[in-house]
Amino acid sequence: MHELGIMTGVMDAVCASAKQAGATSVLKVSLSVGEMTEAIEDALRFAFEALSEQSDYALCANAELEIAMVAPRSRCLECGAEYEHDRFHMLCPECGSFATQLIAGRELQIDSIEVDIPDE
Repeated sequence: MHELGIMTGVMDAVCASAKQAGATSVLKVSLSVGEMTEAIEDALRFAFEALSEQSDYALCANAELEIAMVAPRSRCLECGAEYEHDRFHMLCPECGSFATQLIAGRELQIDSIEVDIPDE
């Protein structure tokens, strides 16, 4: 289950950023995850919940996780067509070329972090 490793890295980055900002808690974490990473959304959610219960990630104890799954999108290097596809069928639907370039679907990024920062 590589989702646990992915989410451990996410939680490390989120907690470090929240601490650096002086936050008392993390309210929401928003991620973009490309389908070509083969990460499973439910497994990511499970890993987030499990990790947020650990003392190392106490700042995220009540945080909400938002995941935007990004569909694969390619550009044909022969005719220039751009198109969405699944993980296995990347041929250009316009000209049938194998010469394609993946332009979306491998994302794995933290889009935003909402935190609670106390008033001074």
